[in-house]
Amino acid sequence: MMHDIIDAQLVDGYRIRLRFDDGVEGIVDVEKIVTFTGVFAALRDPREFSKLAVNTELGTITWPCGADLDPLVLHAAVAGEKIQLSGLHLSIPHQ
Repeated sequence: MMHDIIDAQLVDGYRIRLRFDDGVEGIVDVEKIVTFTGVFAALRDPREFSKLAVNTELGTITWPCGADLDPLVLHAAVAGEKIQLSGLHLSIPHQ
């Protein structure tokens, strides 16, 4: 089930405190789940990373460079859940 992010606050470095519409909240270290290449390359710069915003239409966090993260993956990271995507089982390290 998809849960929307309703609040996001930069903690430090690449760590973000997230709150979801189901009440789940916690900190995710984006550096541990994203390789800063392609659309994410600009986010290596802490000033660019700090420009994160909650996009209520998408239900996730976005950046002006066009990067966004799947809320399903972020929810799993915060909640310490395993997720299955297209036949792959992923275990996101709990923060």
